[in-house]
Amino acid sequence: MNAATITRQSKSNLALAFVSLGRERKRDITIFYAFCRVVDDIADSSDLSVIEKRVRLAKWRQMLRAGAPEEPLLARDLRQLMHKYSLSPNMLEEIIAGVEMDLSTVRYPTFEELRVYCHRVASAVGLVSIEVFGYRNPRCREYAIDLGLALQMTNIIRDVWKDFQAGRIYLPQEDLARFHYSEADLAERQYNEHFLQLMHFEASRAREFFSRAVAELPPEDRRAMAPAEIMRSIYRALLRRIELDNFRVFEKEYRLSKLEKAVWITAQLFNSFLNLPRRASV
Repeated sequence: MNAATITRQSKSNLALAFVSLGRERKRDITIFYAFCRVVDDIADSSDLSVIEKRVRLAKWRQMLRAGAPEEPLLARDLRQLMHKYSLSPNMLEEIIAGVEMDLSTVRYPTFEELRVYCHRVASAVGLVSIEVFGYRNPRCREYAIDLGLALQMTNIIRDVWKDFQAGRIYLPQEDLARFHYSEADLAERQYNEHFLQLMHFEASRAREFFSRAVAELPPEDRRAMAPAEIMRSIYRALLRRIELDNFRVFEKEYRLSKLEKAVWITAQLFNSFLNLPRRASV
């Protein structure tokens, strides 16, 4: 399966964001995204044992550095991409390390520990992506890091119940204790004041990362970062919807419709390419 097929079948918001790119950069980011999708699918597979998952992820680590017999076409394309944009293997290995954390870590005592995970599975993706998008101001790296944290925290809020059913709790244990909401309460889907306080706290953390990203985006890189800004707009709208609906994550699967996404994409393209003043949306 080639990179374009993997990306198309993923039906991801990230794939939608590529609409703003020219042909060459779109092809290149599609290769990178396919890699992210493949290693994530390995870690989430229900058909593989933990040992088999580790073996496959280790093989991808090796293929980042050198060719291997009977390797997938994606591996060769990825190495060419790394050479083209001067991407070090360590940058992509960070992403593998992130998905690999899900094989052994199912609870996070503190936010600082969770932050390591979020950085690896989201911010590290952003740091590679901006190399492909092209940027001039080094401050764009801080933008990518904080935007990644914002996106991942939004995912964690949205998927609280889904993740628990998979045996994982990403909400930091210190936060559960702070708001007197236990794992037993979560298992029983207790929707009470303690839960709402906990979720509002996590949402405020996500909003803070969104705000930081907005402040850190250099004006001269706004056009180049159009795909990332599309993601920011979509996920910020998603977070707002969850908040306004009082975090009914036990009974709802929050998504934006295709029409809603199209509206945000169109608006962001105007903002990015026409350099219109942006309204504060964080």
